Amino acid sequence: MTMSRFVVFTNGWFLFSFLALLIVIPRGYAIIPLMVLGVILVSLPVMRHVSSRLDIRDLNFCLALFLYTAIWLLDVWQPGNWWIDNGIAMPLWPALAAMVLIWLRLFPPSAALWWAGLCTGSLLAGSIALFEYRVLMHDRVGNGMNSIPFGNLALLLGCLSLTASFWWLLKGRCARGKVWFALAAAAGGMMASLLSGTRGGWVAAPVLALLVWIAWQSMPDHEVRHWRRRNWLAVTLVLLIFVGVIVLGEPGSRLAAAVDQFQAYWLLDDRGGSVGLRFEMWKAGVVLFSQSPMMGWGDAGLQSARDALVAQGLLHPGVSQFTQLHSDVIDTAARRGLIGLVSLVAFYGVPLAMFWRCRKDPDPNVRLVAIAGVMIVTSFMVFGLSQSMLRDVRGLSGYLGLCVGCWAVLRSLEPTSHSPGHMVSG
Repeated sequence: MTMSRFVVFTNGWFLFSFLALLIVIPRGYAIIPLMVLGVILVSLPVMRHVSSRLDIRDLNFCLALFLYTAIWLLDVWQPGNWWIDNGIAMPLWPALAAMVLIWLRLFPPSAALWWAGLCTGSLLAGSIALFEYRVLMHDRVGNGMNSIPFGNLALLLGCLSLTASFWWLLKGRCARGKVWFALAAAAGGMMASLLSGTRGGWVAAPVLALLVWIAWQSMPDHEVRHWRRRNWLAVTLVLLIFVGVIVLGEPGSRLAAAVDQFQAYWLLDDRGGSVGLRFEMWKAGVVLFSQSPMMGWGDAGLQSARDALVAQGLLHPGVSQFTQLHSDVIDTAARRGLIGLVSLVAFYGVPLAMFWRCRKDPDPNVRLVAIAGVMIVTSFMVFGLSQSMLRDVRGLSGYLGLCVGCWAVLRSLEPTSHSPGHMVSG
């Protein structure tokens, strides 16, 4: 085995491990990325022809990541405490992800390991959720972390696993067992989401369902016709799983509680419930953005400015217990103003546009990976409406790792003839 093939093999298993362990072990979001960065640093002196392997799309992706890091660093640098407040240097993560993207483009991981990692992570999340709910008797499962990022990421992994079943359908009869493995993984991820009680993440479910349907419709006609003869089995299995989950997890009670709190907020001015406090935090973000629209209040100034509004009686005192405003858009606007919003739009928009462009590729394998990329970005955009996922260690690491890994796999599947003109090496 040549050194290049060995690195490709290693990168594939690094990506598999990251996806499988992201929400399964306590430091899963950091261990694998740190190992990859260590390999990259050791390999820097011997790397050759980097620019000849990249094109304008890779450059745009990297620029979006660097822009997000630059604005975040500008936001937290002046107070001089960014390393303490973000003890694991979170502002640097997008720039480090750009380095990983370049590395994976040079030595692209296996698409099979990408899909297998997604399914393994989803199935393990479902198993942990079931254990915590039935054995440990937790009301909301979370594997020792905040239930919201756990539930959101489990839902995304579940939907991506469902897409993985389509990918293995393309491989014919030899992969039939992997199709059922992917379907079981999809059910596990969705069950983990329901048992986590993460209501904000469920808003993304219709969007993800639509994208799964688009992925199904992108399958070659002969594959779709072949599977439709057995489609009733899959439908029956999914229905049985969901009925079991509803009986087991009673997610309806969480939805009913949300409706009650919404009514209490608007009709009775009861602002102390979880829904009411979210509205209060969003109100704080809008007020603070209107007071400093260009640069925002910064990481250091946001909480003190918010607490000043509490002291004036404009907000419920309960909002002071939170370190973020439970919305990526509102939180970014209040912290970094319009400049921050521009970086956030690029952070989401550049990968989304590139994945979306590839959804009609002649190769169905490329189409499915492209739709998976759209699924990743879109889900984080929806998750971020009611939770600051990009200020959570697993949320930010998950977004970066999933996007970068998906892009590297997609580009490895594209024939050379499909790629735009490469950049000329210097």
